Amino acid sequence: MTYEERLSYYGPAFDQTAVKQKIDDLLSVEALILVFPTWWFGFPAILKGWFDRVWASGIAYNHSSDLGAIQPKLNHLRYTLAITSLGSPWWVDRLIMWQPVKRILKIALLGTCAPNSQLYMLSIYKAEKLSQAQVDSYLKRIQSKISKWAK
Repeated sequence: MTYEERLSYYGPAFDQTAVKQKIDDLLSVEALILVFPTWWFGFPAILKGWFDRVWASGIAYNHSSDLGAIQPKLNHLRYTLAITSLGSPWWVDRLIMWQPVKRILKIALLGTCAPNSQLYMLSIYKAEKLSQAQVDSYLKRIQSKISKWAK
């Protein structure tokens, strides 16, 4: 975030200059596909920065005048597909960590900014030790999910 963006972040109008095209893209789509590695059970910094800059107040949501719940603005977003890789086995993400990336996407981001969006999460585990057959199977799952949206 630039210095000017940070100064404007909680002001009356967020400085959108550096990310205007990305904001316009977000506001024009019904489906969003996020492709990223999961690092330490969280988003990579560049994706977190994209959320901070592009999903800002006045764009993805509005603050309530009475300091209550924020008001969503991404009501046009119908589908979100998160495609991610993890180094850990599935059971660590699901049973030990309770899928933190999925929970943040579903509850904190989509739940408050895009409540009409359905989240689909396609994670591949033990990414450093995959066979070509496992990668091919994962790619087929991705293609299948996207092809259902195209209809």
